Amino acid sequence: MIIRTTLLVILTALALVFIAGWVHASRSLDRKQLPKPIQAAIGFITDFLDTLGVGSFATTTAAYKLFDVVPDEKLVGTMIIGHSIPVVVQAFIFLVVVRVDPIVLASLILVSVIGSWIGAGVATRLPRRAIQIAIGTGLLAAAFFMLMGQLGAYPVGGTALTLTPVKLVIALVVNLLLGAMLMLGIGSYAPSLILFSVLGMDPRAAFPIMMGSGAMMAMAGGLRFMKAGRFDSRAALGLTLGGIPGVLVAGLLVKSLPLNALRWMVIAVVTCAAAMMVKSAVNKPVLATVSRPS
Repeated sequence: MIIRTTLLVILTALALVFIAGWVHASRSLDRKQLPKPIQAAIGFITDFLDTLGVGSFATTTAAYKLFDVVPDEKLVGTMIIGHSIPVVVQAFIFLVVVRVDPIVLASLILVSVIGSWIGAGVATRLPRRAIQIAIGTGLLAAAFFMLMGQLGAYPVGGTALTLTPVKLVIALVVNLLLGAMLMLGIGSYAPSLILFSVLGMDPRAAFPIMMGSGAMMAMAGGLRFMKAGRFDSRAALGLTLGGIPGVLVAGLLVKSLPLNALRWMVIAVVTCAAAMMVKSAVNKPVLATVSRPS
């Protein structure tokens, strides 16, 4: 109980620091206009689906690519920053409602934050073409994981609310890597759920770990994207303003949806967006890296 309460306090404090950093960073960026309706709508839909277990990174990337919302080099930073506060809301819901071993919870969240901080340092320096290739690869990986899940290719999980020491070490290493990969726009939800299922954990117990990790590593990495100026503040604000009510509607009001049909639709859209992203990287190579603001 003490560890869980401490995590909630840390989550709140980090959110306040994150918001202050965003306000400061936005002073020199695109802060003159409110988000467009499409930007807020993308936030609502993607975070609604994320709360129900579909994920948000692949769906947001697909929507951004299909509707040409932000430049590719700012796509990852915009997603990470814009989804951070909605995921904080998710984390609060799942940390309060779902039981899980607090030691396992805290340690996995910690390593994911370390991974995200390292990964963000790399991602904020990548040129446009490298980002396009990374995102396209991540989208294809996301579509593959979703497809395997739909076909029942990996275990549905066990009943454990904790992990043995050996399994915890495995989970820590993987979570560190997933935190770093998240900063390249490669969503962590699907591989995390597969990991915990293979380790015999109750899938419900995986949610507070995933949401807690997701919230903290997104904010930690987001601060580095803010410093580098590699995000669209207007579009990110749209994700946040639309995403928070999306989370609340999904987490508190919606009891059932035809998720099977939704996942098949998401797989198709994500695969299409992946093809578009890879095509952009191949057809429009960029030789110079994107300069960082002074």
